[in-house]
Order: sequence, then structure tokens, then C-alpha cells
Amino acid sequence: MNHLRPYETSSPLFPLNEQPHLPDPRAVRSLILMMDFAAISGGAAAHWGGPSAFTEIFIALHQLIYQKSSSPNWFEDFNFVNDAGHCENALYSLRYILGQYSPMEFEDLLKFRSLQSNLTGHGESHLNPEHVLISNGPLGSAPGVLQGLAMADKLCGKKRISLCTISDGAMMEGETKEALAAIGGLAQKNKIAKCIFLLSNNKTKLSGRIEEDSFAMNFSTLQESGFHYQKIEDGHQIQGIYQALLDAIASPHQAIFLDIHTVKGYGLKSTAESKNGGHGFLLKGGEKEKLSASIHELYDNRPPADILNYLERTFAFCQQFDKKESSPSSVKTEKVQAGIGRALVEMGHKHPVVLLSSDLQGSTGVDPFIKTFPERSFDVGIAEANMVSAAAGFSKNNYISVVNTFAQFGVSKGMLPFFMANLSSAPIIAVFSHAGMQDAADGASHQCTNYLAATYALPRTTVIYPSTSSDAEELMKMSGNHVLYQSLC
Repeated sequence: MNHLRPYETSSPLFPLNEQPHLPDPRAVRSLILMMDFAAISGGAAAHWGGPSAFTEIFIALHQLIYQKSSSPNWFEDFNFVNDAGHCENALYSLRYILGQYSPMEFEDLLKFRSLQSNLTGHGESHLNPEHVLISNGPLGSAPGVLQGLAMADKLCGKKRISLCTISDGAMMEGETKEALAAIGGLAQKNKIAKCIFLLSNNKTKLSGRIEEDSFAMNFSTLQESGFHYQKIEDGHQIQGIYQALLDAIASPHQAIFLDIHTVKGYGLKSTAESKNGGHGFLLKGGEKEKLSASIHELYDNRPPADILNYLERTFAFCQQFDKKESSPSSVKTEKVQAGIGRALVEMGHKHPVVLLSSDLQGSTGVDPFIKTFPERSFDVGIAEANMVSAAAGFSKNNYISVVNTFAQFGVSKGMLPFFMANLSSAPIIAVFSHAGMQDAADGASHQCTNYLAATYALPRTTVIYPSTSSDAEELMKMSGNHVLYQSLC
């Protein structure tokens, strides 16, 4: 059953001067900053770079679905699926400004990523059914579902248009490639309702620039598989995106792909120019002066009074997170990942170790190996299944193969390749961080609580859950010796 909320016509809280019916992108970005600041202050993670790149795309898309629908029930005319889950806070900010969260108070928005809120780090349909049709989490999960929605609309004669916002990182995923291949082919056979993809192409992922760290991608080749492809050079010009959407609706093509060039971290010079486009959050909890400076930068040092009022309300909300001074502890603390990094470097000096990553090497602790052995380090892009399969190939060529990502991605997307690697007698060491509830604020898709059961079910697989960096260091070296022994046998 569809529980999506109808559109209520109202003027945006912060209208764009020259187009008062549109929300000001600077206001959307300001609220993203405030939401993220509150989340960080409360101990959660948050993202700025991706949402800032998507802001004008989301505004143009909402203008379309709300103004071109035949009734307030916009979902009768459009399906909207967001694959870029880490950009969901831009949608929260935009919909609040559009009045779609009424009677929600601003302070409710600041509870983003907390246990007291249904606004999770990735949109969850079961928690927020009024605004989320399909849950999003691991990149690449949405296009296949969108395919099913559009196929079902075609089958039942529903003239509905399916819209999908997606990031260039998700275009690396096997799931995405499968869905796009099917959608293009089905469109050529007139077996699918109209699908329009809006890509935020900023050539950036969590760990850095895609073309520098991984490989360049050419999306124009989608034309060969049945898509009508269009490149939009300026992804921060709302009317250009809106006009492209209007043209797409009027087009006879059933599958349309808008390659929209954006800047990750757009709006703030430091993040737009940084290596990863400000993928995480640019501030730490408590850095009020930096947050205020960022808001002022967005508005060329002339933020409106209402935005400054929201800023003060953000600071007041975050006072509950102020930590009381405590006596320093004599206990040494260190992340588990640090032990992984040390062990890998030692192993690399002694043995033919190769490291395969799928973008998250900055979070899994393997960076020391990459810096020491760059020629034996490979980022295959955001493609976990491909990472594991490639590692099996290295393993069969007598290398010690190490893969790394977050547990929820590596296990869910790498399960079949792991099984096949076992059948092929190709041992692999998997470094999977953020297990259990460590990433809980991102929503259910990131709460990797079932990975132990899943990995225990694999034949000839040993599962280790280290609790300290020293344990991780020694167990990692033991794993390397075990794999080396298997290879020699």
C-alpha cells in the first residue's frame, strides 16, 4: 500500500528572490549544515558533500512532480526513488522548507540520525512511509526496484513516470549495471513505462576522486543499450535541470538518462576543492564558530535573519550534548583498525600481499599498506562483489588477497563471490569494519547484525571479531600465515 503524503501547495520558507515559488538552494544547504552539526554533536555521523551536490537536482525534481501532477496526489503521476541514500538529508531539508513536514518543528529536523527520529541517515520506508517509497542504503539498490515499478505500471496500463536520482559512485555497482541494461532493452521492446535517471556526476567518492583512484567512466555508452542520453554541464542551475526534465517527459523515448555534472561540496570553497568533496562532515561537534562561518560563506556574508535565528536554535539544541570536563584517563585508546594497518604493512614486507578496496579504505584501517605498497593496492570502485571475485583471481595466482569494506556491504554483496572463491580453493582475507550496530544511525540498511550468521554459513570460513587493536594486529598476521600455508599446499 502507498502511504506517501499528498503535496500541499504553499510558498517555501526561504524563497529564491527571482523565482519566489522555488526554495533558495542556499537555505537548503544551510539546513543540511545545521542538521549535520546536530547529528555530529550527538555522536552520529553525517554527510555534507554529496547532499550539497544534489541540492539543485532535488529542487528541480520536486518542482516538476509537484507542479506537473494532475492532483495533489503526485504519486499517481510519478514514482520517485532516491538511490543516493547518503544524500537523504538534502531531501529532509528541502521538504521542510517546502512545508511537507508540517507540523514538524525545526528542532525535530535537528534530531536527524538519532533514536528519537524517523529521519535516518538513509531513507527508510518502514520508518518514514509518508515520504519514502523505497528504502535506500547500499548504493545501487534502487535502480532494479525502479525497473520493477515501471514494468508493473506498463503491465497495468498506468501512465506513470518513474524518476531515480543516483550518484556516479552507484554507477560502479553490478546491481546498477544489470538494471540499466534491462531498462534500456525493455524500453526498446516497449515493455516498460517511462524511466528518467538523474545522475549527480561529480567524479568523487568517499576516499577521493574516482578517475584518480579507480578509473574513468563513460555514461554516454548507455545510448547503445536503449537509453536516450543527455549531458547537462551545469548541475547547479535549477532551470536547466527543470527544462531537461520537461523535455524528457515530452520525449518519445521510454528510457532517459540525464548526466548532470555537479560539484561535490558545492557552496563552500574548502569542501569543493578538497580531495573527497567533503564526503563526511566538515566540522566537529562543538565547532560553533566554523558552522557560523560556513553559513555566512554560503550567503556571501549576508545570511537572512531567519537563517541566523535557526542557527541560534541549533546551538541551543546542541547544548544538551556539551560534555562535562573529566579527568584524563590513563588507559590508552586506539581503534581496532590501527592494528589491521600495522599487521598488513608487516605482512607486505614478508609476503606477496595484494589489497583490493571498494572505496572505503580510509575507514577500514588499511591506508598504511596503501601508502607503503601503492603498486599492490587496487581500488576497484564501489563494487563489492567484483572486489571479492577479483581477489579470488589474485589468490589463484599465489598472492595473499586482502579485501576491505564495511561489513554490511561486503557480506551482503560479496556473499556469492565468497562462496565461489571457497569452491575454487581461493583463500581470501576480508577486513570488514563497522560491524554490528556501529553504523546504526545510518538506518537499518547499515546495521550489520546478521553478518555473523551469514559468514558462519560459508564453508571453510573462519570468522574473527577482534575487540582491540593489539588483538586485530596479531590475528591479522595469523590469518596471513594460514592463507600462505593453504597456498603452499
